[in-house]
Amino acid sequence: LTNMDKLKKVLSGNDDDNTDREGIMAEFSDRTTFSWSSRIKGFIACFVIGWIFSLLGSALIALPHGLVIFATFYTIGNVLSLASTCFLMGPINQLKKMFAPTRLIATLLMLLFMALTLMAAIWWKKSVLAVIFCLLQFLALVWYSISYIPYARTAIKNAFSACMG
Repeated sequence: LTNMDKLKKVLSGNDDDNTDREGIMAEFSDRTTFSWSSRIKGFIACFVIGWIFSLLGSALIALPHGLVIFATFYTIGNVLSLASTCFLMGPINQLKKMFAPTRLIATLLMLLFMALTLMAAIWWKKSVLAVIFCLLQFLALVWYSISYIPYARTAIKNAFSACMG
């Protein structure tokens, strides 16, 4: 197998050696999956739309009710960017990976800060709190995202420790 074939297998969740899948669900899954190029296009489109929402929310913060627009658009943008990976590995596999023990805390914090960002802006109308939760949402999303890069968290922890003393 080439490196690209191996990458496709890992991202699609088919990295196990059990190729004798049977049953109606396996057949349904095989018939409803996107081609690799469609999955890449879907990933890119969803990711770019997510970033556009986040940037648009940031640009519209000065409008009347800008805090609500900012918090809503920024959070929707992060959700879309996160959902874009469903095109690469499928929604069920994505959820399994999100709630794996190595990512559980980052996932829960990310979801918590998304909810708190919206609550601070929409219900509590506390702009400083909404911005703080937005920053924490961003940091949790970054920490979650780098969990997919081998040894990245360890490298960041070691670099942070070296900088702190």
